[in-house]
Amino acid sequence: MAAPVIVVMGVSGAGKSRIGRALAEALQVPFIEGDELHPPRNVALMAAGTPLTDDDRSGWLDAIAERLAQAAGQGGAVVSCSALKRAYRDRLRAAAPALRLVHLHGEPALLRTRMQARADHYMPPSLLQSQLDTLEPPQADEHPIRGDAAEPAEALVVRIAEALAEGVR
Repeated sequence: MAAPVIVVMGVSGAGKSRIGRALAEALQVPFIEGDELHPPRNVALMAAGTPLTDDDRSGWLDAIAERLAQAAGQGGAVVSCSALKRAYRDRLRAAAPALRLVHLHGEPALLRTRMQARADHYMPPSLLQSQLDTLEPPQADEHPIRGDAAEPAEALVVRIAEALAEGVR
């Protein structure tokens, strides 16, 4: 298998960081936490309960695209990124054309419960609905690997790694 460049995407609470870290470990590539690439202004907006606009996300997407391009040339990586809109994903694919998407989805009640249980994250549960409203799920031509957030993490990571190894498109 070629060096994987993977974005684990979905709304807040879907498990992007947890699954992304475990998948990166399974694939023996670095994990990049997309939330850490947000500029301080974005973090402050979200912490205050203000949804981000396309303009707010622009610099953040550029930072993620840069890291993806580097990863493509350095052995791969797994990146957590909401990648809510097709235009955002197209922007990321322009930087890393072999990019694979793992789309984590789940029932809003589960996602909200997970968000409420987090003590160390700036994203308040009140922003979940704005993310759900913004989400444009990946289409078949984007060849996503889909994962249900309710599925046990270990089983989900195994299934994703197998799909990647088989080159499932």
